[in-house]
Amino acid sequence: MMSATATDPPLPDSPAPGTAAPGSSPGDAGRSSVRSLLRLWPYVRPVRARLFTAAFVAVVASCLGLVIPLVLKWIVDGPIARRDTDGVWLGGALLLAVGVLEALLFGLRRWLVARPLAGVEAAMRADLFRHLQRLPVSFHDRWASGQLLSRATADLQLLRMFLAFPLTFLLVNATTILVGFGVLMVQEWTLGLVLLLPVVPLMLLCSVFEARYSLAARRAQDQIGDLTTVVEESVLGIRIIKGFGRHRSQARAFRALSRRLLDTELRKARLLAGIWAVIMTLPELAIGAALVLGTVQVADGELSAGTLVAFLTTALALRWPVESIGFLLAMSNEAATATDRYFEVMDEPVPPDTLTVSTGSTGSTGSGPAPGAPPSAPAARPAPADGIRFERVVFRHPDAPPDAPPVLDGVDLHIRSGETVALVGATGSGKTTLTALIPRLHEVTSGRITLDGRDIAALGRDELRSLVAVAFEEPTLFSASVRENVLMGAEGASEEDLERALRVAQAREFVDALPQGVDTQVGEQGLSLSGGQRQRLALARAVVGRPRFLVLDDPLSALDVHTESLVEAALREVLAGTTALVVAHRPSTVLLADRVALLSRGRIAAVGTHHELLRSNAEYRHLMSGEQRQEER
Repeated sequence: MMSATATDPPLPDSPAPGTAAPGSSPGDAGRSSVRSLLRLWPYVRPVRARLFTAAFVAVVASCLGLVIPLVLKWIVDGPIARRDTDGVWLGGALLLAVGVLEALLFGLRRWLVARPLAGVEAAMRADLFRHLQRLPVSFHDRWASGQLLSRATADLQLLRMFLAFPLTFLLVNATTILVGFGVLMVQEWTLGLVLLLPVVPLMLLCSVFEARYSLAARRAQDQIGDLTTVVEESVLGIRIIKGFGRHRSQARAFRALSRRLLDTELRKARLLAGIWAVIMTLPELAIGAALVLGTVQVADGELSAGTLVAFLTTALALRWPVESIGFLLAMSNEAATATDRYFEVMDEPVPPDTLTVSTGSTGSTGSGPAPGAPPSAPAARPAPADGIRFERVVFRHPDAPPDAPPVLDGVDLHIRSGETVALVGATGSGKTTLTALIPRLHEVTSGRITLDGRDIAALGRDELRSLVAVAFEEPTLFSASVRENVLMGAEGASEEDLERALRVAQAREFVDALPQGVDTQVGEQGLSLSGGQRQRLALARAVVGRPRFLVLDDPLSALDVHTESLVEAALREVLAGTTALVVAHRPSTVLLADRVALLSRGRIAAVGTHHELLRSNAEYRHLMSGEQRQEER
C-alpha cells in the first residue's frame, strides 16, 4: 500500500497505453478485441444457457419489428386502397399486438440476464481478490494499489455492462440487419442495392475507429487507476497532508490527473462523435436516394405505394441497428481493454506452495515421500530441535538489474533451538529482508533456510506460517475489532490466549479503556490508536498462538521507555519458550537476546553476545554508541 508523503506528490506523465501498470501491453500489434473478450468464456460458461436464451429472445423481438412494415404494406395496398375501415382497424390492432409483444420480449431478455451477470461479476471479483492474496509481496511492491482497485471495481462493472447489453446487441443488430436487408431485397432489389452502397466504406471506417478508440480507452482506464491511487493515498495519509499543510499540493496533483483523464475522455468522445456522424450520414443519404428513386417508380406505376411505404419503413427500422454500431464497438473495445487489465493481474504467476530443494535437504517437497522413495518407506522420524539455520543465503529482488549486487550475499547463521538472536545492522543493510525470508514473504535466490532441519522451501505455506509468527516494524491493523486483529495471529486461539497475548504486549490497560474493550473497532489501519498502541497489538498478534519460531522486526520502536521496560519483562517469558530472531536498533532490545548477529554488506560479519561484540567489533560499537551514551546519561 502506498502512503502519502509530505512533499508534493509526483505528477506522472500520462502514460502511453499499457505503461501505467506493469505487464500491460495494449499497443501490441497482435492485440485482438475478440481474442481478449473470449477469455471471459470460463466465467460466462456456467450461465450460458440463460445468456443464449436471452440473445434468442432479443433476436426474435428485434425481428418482430420488421413485421410492422409488412403490416403497413398490407394496410396501404389493401384496406386503405379499398377504403375498408374495418380492415384499417384490424391492421391497427395487429400493429399494437406486435409492438406489445416486442416490448414484453425485450423485458424478458433483461430479466434473464440480470441475475447471472451479477453473479459473473461477483465471481470475477472473488477470483481477483483470492489471486491478489496469493501473489508474492514483490508483486504488491511493484503495483500501485489504485490500479488494482480500479480493476476490481470500475473494470468489472464495465464488463458486466458489456455482457448485459453490447454483447447481446452486437448479435441482435447484426441479425436484424441481415434479415432486414433480405426483406428489402425481396420487396425491391434495385432500391435494396442503393442502401447497400455505404456498407464497404462503413466497414473500413469502423476498423480505423476501433484501432484508435481502443488506445484511448486503455489510456483512460489506466489514468482512472492513477487517479484512484492519488485519492487513496490522500485519504490514508490525511494526517501527514494536514500536518504539513500540503492539501493544496495534493489538490493540484488531483486536478492535474483529472485534467489528463478529462482530455482522454474528450478524445474518446470526439472519436465516437466522428464515427457516429459518418454512420448516421451515409445511411441517411442512401435512404434519401432510395426515396427519390422509389417515388419515381411509384409515379411510373412500376411500384405500388404500399411496397414503397413498407420498404422505407423497413429501412428506417434498420437505422438504429446500423447507427448503434459505433456505440457498440466503443463499449466492446472498452470491455476488451478492461478484460486485458483484469487478466494482467490474473496472469501473474503464483509461486508454488513448495519448491524443489536440493537432494541433501530434509524432505524434497514437504508434502510426501521424496521422488523415487519406495511406497512402503517407513515414516520419517520427528525433526530434531535444530532451530533456524541460514545456509549461504543469497537474495536479489526479482526485478533488480542483472548487474545489481544482491541484498543478501551468502548469509550463514544458526539460531539454536530455544535461543533468541538479535539482528543488528546499519539502515539498509537488509535486516527486514532477511526476516521476510523466514515466512517466505520473499523466496531466497539461492542457498536455503531450515527450521528444525526442514527446508522451508519444502514446507507448504500453511504449515510454515503455523510454525512462524511475525511482527513487523510498521504495524498493520485492519478495520475490525481489537479481538479480531489479535486473534488473526492464530486460528482457533482461545480467550485465555488472547488475555495472555495482551498481557505480554502490555496492551490490557489501554484496551480496557477503549469504549467497547476488546470489541472496539480500531478503524482503517488502526489509525484511531497511537503508534505505540498499534505496535503493542501487533506484538500481541505475533505471540497469541505460542509460535514455535518468532520473528520480530524492531517490535518496540514506538514505545516509551516505561512501557518498553514492561513489555521487555513480559516478552522474556515468551522468548524463553520459543526460537526467535529479533531485529534490534537499541541496546535495551539487544539485551533480550542470548546472542547478537551483525549484518554488514549482505553478510553476517560477527556473532556473539552484546558485550563481546562491544569489545571486539568496531562497527557494532559504532552502531550501539549513540544509544549507549543515552543510557549512560
